[in-house]
Amino acid sequence: NRLQEKSKIPLWIGMDAEWGLGMRLDSTMNFPKQMTLGAIQNDSLIYYMGAEIARQAKLVGVHVNFAPVVDVNNNIKNPVIGYRSFGEDKVNVAKKGVAYMQGLQDNGVLANAKHFPGHRDTGSDSHLTLPVIRHSKERMNDLELYPFKELIANGISSMMVAHLHVPAYDNTPNKATTLSSAVVTDLLKKELGFNGLIFTDALNMKGVSDFYDPGETDLLAFKAGNDVLLFPMNVPNAVGMIRKAIQKKQISEERLEESVKKILSAKYQLG
Repeated sequence: NRLQEKSKIPLWIGMDAEWGLGMRLDSTMNFPKQMTLGAIQNDSLIYYMGAEIARQAKLVGVHVNFAPVVDVNNNIKNPVIGYRSFGEDKVNVAKKGVAYMQGLQDNGVLANAKHFPGHRDTGSDSHLTLPVIRHSKERMNDLELYPFKELIANGISSMMVAHLHVPAYDNTPNKATTLSSAVVTDLLKKELGFNGLIFTDALNMKGVSDFYDPGETDLLAFKAGNDVLLFPMNVPNAVGMIRKAIQKKQISEERLEESVKKILSAKYQLG
């Protein structure tokens, strides 16, 4: 509240509350994890869970819940998604993701579908390294992208792009999907027609931070088409490098204005 009072433009607070505020805050409520929810038949219960999480989020001043996770649970060796997924059936994942999303958004909190274009079929954790997914575009479109496309069709407000290396989309060595215009702009914005807010996954994760200097990661993420850069390792460096790129016409002012307008529009929508 003190920070909100001091800010000329209202601050925008987001958090991971996949199974409620208890995921990140002590002494707050936990709801069932998504693997449990994947087994129930009545999706309206998931809607009401989303609505209650939204109510609690607003009580503590949170505007964006980085949920639902709509990765399809198709690799038992994955060390980071697991119980965070609704399951291995893409249709069930999509239906339950839509219910959760609508519960949040109908009650004044932005939902966020993650981790685009699909973090489940990996045997490594992008917090620690850069996972590689070697599927074809056809396979990605048929399985991994299916829930994201369904949430887009149903009005998801925002997406989070994962740190993955998918050579079918961009075979530049060690290029994470977060930093790839082929993924963020060409695939998500143009091919899938997503016009909402695009968040990076945390930029201090080793899936990107091992390969670039602080600030450079943020510049590449912004160039790729992301609107909101989460957890920069060095904010002054990031701001300086993006400002310099705009001054040198490497990034157009129109590109900057596009993201600023989307962020301000979301803040206005949330009141």
